[in-house]
Amino acid sequence: MQRVISGPVYVVRDNIDTDQIIPAQYLNLVPTIPEEYEKLGSYALCGLPDTLYPVRFVREGALDSDYPIVIAGRNFGCGSSREHAPIALGSAGCRVVLAESFARIFFRNAVATGELYPCESLSRLCERVRTGDVATVDLEACTITLTGSGDSHAFKALGDVRPVVDAGGLFNYARQSGMIPAR
Repeated sequence: MQRVISGPVYVVRDNIDTDQIIPAQYLNLVPTIPEEYEKLGSYALCGLPDTLYPVRFVREGALDSDYPIVIAGRNFGCGSSREHAPIALGSAGCRVVLAESFARIFFRNAVATGELYPCESLSRLCERVRTGDVATVDLEACTITLTGSGDSHAFKALGDVRPVVDAGGLFNYARQSGMIPAR
């Protein structure tokens, strides 16, 4: 269970769809195969247009991102219902996406897979923060604090879904809570 996540942030705007998060040509990678799971992360957010996002979420040739925190605008994860979207972000090292709002299916997939914490911001952070700014997300206090300025912003508590993400996803949570037998 993570309580505090710190590091540089990667900032995106509104309506980031699942094809921008993980383009369809990479959906043949099987997340349950360790080598393919790792490779999936190398393609996270590679569908973003270079003209709007010249800094890549995962550097060319790297498997992991330098950004454990993604800050987004409205409707993050819209589009198709691919589970690969939160899995790719998680595989790349993203631990939290702090967005103004989420597409319902992305939010559910993020919780079900346990790959990252989908937190809903109470203000439009994507206009106040820049890619590379360093921040600390405190999941208990429901705050993000920017290291440079010291500014702190609140977000909504995850509530009943937090223990599911803490457990590493729906199946792990069900095993830990006795809903299904442990392996």
